[in-house]
Amino acid sequence: MKTDTGSEYGGPTPRGGLWSMEEALGVLLSHARAVAETEEIPTLSCLGRVLAEPVISRGPVPPWDNSAMDGYAVRVADLARHEGWLRIGQRIPAGTGGYPLEPGAAARIFTGAPIPPGADAVVMQEHCSLHGEWVRLPLAVTTGTNIRCAGEDVARGAEVIPAGTRLRPQHLGLAASVGAGQLTLRRRLRVAIFCSGDELIMPGHTLGPGQIYNSNRFTLHGLLQILGCDVTDLGIVEDSIDATVAALDRGAKQADLLIASGGVSVGEEDHVKSAVERLGSLELWNIAIRPGKPVAFGHVGPRRTPFIGSPGNPVSLFTTFCLFARPFILRMQGVTGLLDPPTITARADFDWPRPASRREFLRARLKVVADGETLVQVHPSRSSGVLSSVTWAKGLAVIPEGQALKKGDKVRFIPFSEILA
Repeated sequence: MKTDTGSEYGGPTPRGGLWSMEEALGVLLSHARAVAETEEIPTLSCLGRVLAEPVISRGPVPPWDNSAMDGYAVRVADLARHEGWLRIGQRIPAGTGGYPLEPGAAARIFTGAPIPPGADAVVMQEHCSLHGEWVRLPLAVTTGTNIRCAGEDVARGAEVIPAGTRLRPQHLGLAASVGAGQLTLRRRLRVAIFCSGDELIMPGHTLGPGQIYNSNRFTLHGLLQILGCDVTDLGIVEDSIDATVAALDRGAKQADLLIASGGVSVGEEDHVKSAVERLGSLELWNIAIRPGKPVAFGHVGPRRTPFIGSPGNPVSLFTTFCLFARPFILRMQGVTGLLDPPTITARADFDWPRPASRREFLRARLKVVADGETLVQVHPSRSSGVLSSVTWAKGLAVIPEGQALKKGDKVRFIPFSEILA
């Protein structure tokens, strides 16, 4: 395998003219280099960011034995000795500390409060009856009942979140629980984008002959914002080689990654491929998928800024971003481990009688029928220009190359909830 292309074929077009999806992902990820710069940020502001250094616990969690219930802290041996009748010797709310438990006494205790020395169980209040300064408790209580022991969640010095983790709300809570007020993160990835096409116009203006609104700009912005990128928008680039070269050159000087929408096919007005080759190198072009075959990947300028070119059709842009740009960006952000989104296997609620030569990603959603079984429905249109199908869908149904399906066959489903988060 060659390191410059990630493929044995040694160029932007493999044998047969189309890259398989696995080959294409291999090329992209082999070229993904995580940003090196780091910064320290207050933990409360770290959602969606990527850890550059692991989070280490400064002490045990919980820091001391504490009560898991509102109830009474007791010495188990005292229950049988006093036939379940104990005097209430102290009251311990959360946020305070108790004193050693006297023989024959119980401590009124609340959830999260420290267990007083000498107590070895907590009896929940619903199982007790209060009689003035005395409480009657059941005799069948075992040592350790309803006690959360010190360090049972996290031990002192433990690595609780590894470097390379993209932080979710639960990670922030865990970091805070071990006393981490600030976290060391990789800086945000800088992504420059532009859309090619003389026909494009921004919403809010009146459409002229042959013009369409530039929806891809908004889709790209949203997808990159979900991933926490800093976006530089280079605007709409006219369909000319000089304008395309100028946009690529400008973006390569200020960004970690360039993404272009449109202009990557083979038409007379498609100049992105030639412009990339003029300024750098093209490692990948044309993938055996539908929608989104003419995906391009290369490097631009003296810094060899990575470039991803997607088709201009809005569904193709959306799909190829999810399948290729997203994992590449995550690697550049420093995310480690597997990047494949979890999939669901369910039965098809459609027929696919004619096998296709390319892997198909159908806009789809799940339907639960009367017997509780989950079925995969697909949108009636396969057109890559029907953007409304993406809002109708809740994910993508995957049809492998050369495979026919009939209703009831099993099919893989990639939920958008696993991608757009």
